[in-house]
Amino acid sequence: MADAMFEKLALDLSALKLPNYIAIEGPIGVGKTTLARNLAQLFNYDLLLEQPEQNPFLERFYQEPKSVALQTQLFFLFQRAGQIQQLRQDDMFSSHRIADFMLEKDQLFAQSSLDDDELAIYKQVYEKLTLDAPVPDLVIYLQAPLNVLQARVKQRGNDFEQHISDDYLKTLNEAYTGFFHYYDSAPLLIVNAQDLNLAQNRDHFQHLVKYITTIKSGRHYYNPTPLL
Repeated sequence: MADAMFEKLALDLSALKLPNYIAIEGPIGVGKTTLARNLAQLFNYDLLLEQPEQNPFLERFYQEPKSVALQTQLFFLFQRAGQIQQLRQDDMFSSHRIADFMLEKDQLFAQSSLDDDELAIYKQVYEKLTLDAPVPDLVIYLQAPLNVLQARVKQRGNDFEQHISDDYLKTLNEAYTGFFHYYDSAPLLIVNAQDLNLAQNRDHFQHLVKYITTIKSGRHYYNPTPLL
């Protein structure tokens, strides 16, 4: 299906100046990784993905959040710090890259998951790490209402995600909304992903790509009509 997504894209990328580094963000189930994979294939960019399945605490966290919240969050923090360090060693920040996360998300999750004492420990660890992440040339924030996120998490059928509570998903969704309400560190595209099928609908993907290629600076909103 991925190859078919690009067969009839009426878009001459060679004539466009694309962002070198694109970061895609949004709550669990919104479609970050799907969009990142499709854009990376279309643009012929390197792909940097989150790897939640590597976190040995994550499934237990979704079942009993209080029991391993700090361990879960510190694992992700070290994992993301390691990814950034590896990129610096490879001197690849100047290359073309798409990521399905931003480092800033780690603190969003920490604030949503940890109690005050745990958060204090997390912040101490965070401050001692050398985390000089690059600023994206474009940030794409995918947003969708809670019922859509719930349906997509269920549909994709990852075993460890089936225990995610509605309250936790709601809290994360609200945290993302608050964060991006004030975000101004990079050009930002806020996408209403409620009715977008970026995994299978070529027209949806093509219209979004065309909009992405027009963004140079500032804050933008993409709210597709039902006709797309």
